[in-house]
Order: sequence, then structure tokens, then C-alpha cells
Amino acid sequence: MSLGEKIGQACKGGEVFELRSDLGGGKTAFVRGLATGMGAIDDVSSPSFTINNTYTSPHLTLEHFDFYRLDQAGILADQLQEDIFHKDTVVAVEWGDIVSGVLPDAKVSVEISVDQNDSRTFSFLYQAKFQYLFEKLS
Repeated sequence: MSLGEKIGQACKGGEVFELRSDLGGGKTAFVRGLATGMGAIDDVSSPSFTINNTYTSPHLTLEHFDFYRLDQAGILADQLQEDIFHKDTVVAVEWGDIVSGVLPDAKVSVEISVDQNDSRTFSFLYQAKFQYLFEKLS
């Protein structure tokens, strides 16, 4: 959550995060941190059953998608595609394989690995234009 919060503080809008991990890996906790860092006061919960939750901050909107329970994205792929192009929106997608054709190449891929001691390791893959998200991390 702390890592997500630091990255959320740097968000400007237009960022897309694709989150990958096993069940219970920390994807929603990372998004909770993003929302807090962006200044949202909403309680962030897993959208596993609702598929999409929206959180607002003073200057940005966070759209949080979770496609875990779907075999096909259907109309939600259209909604995701619309949200991706809003300049004041940050998009976080859990279990994004089902919408891989919709996600832009210009995204931040976040891989969360959990070891035997329940510690998490984060790996980020992103284009140079997203370097500003990571500049304040130590």
C-alpha cells in the first residue's frame, strides 16, 4: 500500500496500470495506495464482484477494474477503452489478460510476487515516459 501511495502522489492522469499476481498477492492493496496517494478519501475495495469501482480525488478519477470472474469482457472492454483515453483518469486493471487487446502498449505493468514469508517483491515494466512515477522512490 505504501508503494502504491508514493506512486499515486506522482500520477498526473492518463496512466494505465496492469496488475499481475496470484490471488491475495496485493493487487487491491496497491490500488488502495494509489487512491490514497491521489487524494481519494473513498474506501477502496476489491471489485471482484462488481468488476469496476470508481474513486475520485480533487483532480483525478481512479477507475479500478477486476476481470477475475469473467470469461469475456464484453461491454466492460468498451468502458475500459473509454476510460483509458480520459486525461484526468488513472486506470488500474487486475487480471487484465482478458482485455489485453484493449490495454495500451503505453502502460505500467506491475508484477507482484509473494515469497514463503509473505513478503512482496514488485517488478515494474514501463516506457521511459512514465519515469516520473518512480523518481521519488528510494
